[in-house]
Amino acid sequence: MEKDKRAGMTIGNPVRPLVLFAVPMIVGNLFQQFYNIIDSIVVGNVVGPDALAAVGASTTITMLFVMVAIGTGIGFSVVISQLYGAGQLSKMKTAISTALISVLVFSAALSVLGLIINRGILRLMGTPPEVFEDAAVYLGIYFYGFIFLFLYNIFSSIFNALGDSVKPLLFLVFSSLLNIGLDLLFVVEFRMGVAGVAWATLIAQGVSAALSFCFLMAKLHRMETGAYEKFDWTVLGNMVKVAIPTIVQQSIVSVGMLLIQSVVNRFGATFLAGYTAAIKIDGIAIVPMVAVGNAMSTYVAQNMGARKPERVGMGYRICLMLGAGFGLLIAVIFHFCGEAFVGLFMDSETGAEAIAIGAKYLSRVSLFYFVMGAMNVSNGILRGAADMGWFLASSLANLAVRVILTYSLATITAGMIIMWANPIGWAIGLIIALSRYLQGGWKKKRIV
Repeated sequence: MEKDKRAGMTIGNPVRPLVLFAVPMIVGNLFQQFYNIIDSIVVGNVVGPDALAAVGASTTITMLFVMVAIGTGIGFSVVISQLYGAGQLSKMKTAISTALISVLVFSAALSVLGLIINRGILRLMGTPPEVFEDAAVYLGIYFYGFIFLFLYNIFSSIFNALGDSVKPLLFLVFSSLLNIGLDLLFVVEFRMGVAGVAWATLIAQGVSAALSFCFLMAKLHRMETGAYEKFDWTVLGNMVKVAIPTIVQQSIVSVGMLLIQSVVNRFGATFLAGYTAAIKIDGIAIVPMVAVGNAMSTYVAQNMGARKPERVGMGYRICLMLGAGFGLLIAVIFHFCGEAFVGLFMDSETGAEAIAIGAKYLSRVSLFYFVMGAMNVSNGILRGAADMGWFLASSLANLAVRVILTYSLATITAGMIIMWANPIGWAIGLIIALSRYLQGGWKKKRIV
């Protein structure tokens, strides 16, 4: 059965396996964003706009670490996926074991670091005084759960590398529902405020990580292989070569948001609340385009492992159509319903000005989601082929353009430059990745 799953990606028409693989990833990532957004909806409506602003000030920091976790998982999974596509199952198990041990140590160290820099980074970002304490409480609790966050993401990435995107979906659905239930219990019933939201997230991630571990071990046990090493420094080195640029790329969004957040904080709590609501919705909206790019990466990795780079072009065309289609559909929805979505986060009377700011942001940025989709798919090829130099160049150019434009023009545009900086950065990243794809040098890259 495992051989048949590998064959689905490496032989025949790729339309069906790619779509069947991408759709659960899209739905799963939507649920991940969904329970994050529920935090803000509950806090904004039950506790108030200042509490929502506090979560927003914290979210840009937590998302940076979330993207490090996701980047680590995706980076490690490229090597695992290439080994799987090549049929080297014993070495693949060594890679999985090495990845899990490394992530456990790495996440524990980051958790300690996060607790140390908690308040300092909030001060550095210029967090408004009226929301500072709530933001610090939220961050402090969140850092305690880093191990669960990292382990869950590496488990999901391993399942995806093995061509199984359904299991991560099921775990995310369960985690989302648990998180929502705990939000309502801690915030609405127990009146724990921002702290209740943080504890709900930590517990939900912990339970999901434990379930993921059990199911992954059962899946690997069913794969008949010979003896394998539990840890291999060479394999770790290969995974790190892919993981570090991937962490940088996955962190690009959060690093950009973190730097831009420092600019947004200058314009007061009302602007911050509107922006917070908008980027929460934006985080959900871009999920399909990001997931399609990740599916492209797995598809390319398995075919590169099987030494079939000629199949990549077929998959690329399919994923481009999927990414562009999702982007255009979401743009239409936000054009007509953007204000209603932002209005979910706060009272329509007391938060009218903030709602207007958030709705304006969504209506402008969403027009260019199709560009973001094409950029992610193109980067997915480079990452899956382990062409990390060009992959990193595309990602860094995207970040640099967004940050430079925001810092240069924030004052004279009253903060509205943030609506245009993202699309321009996406376009630059796409041009770099697409040029490398057309040039064809990525075909000579592989890890195994």
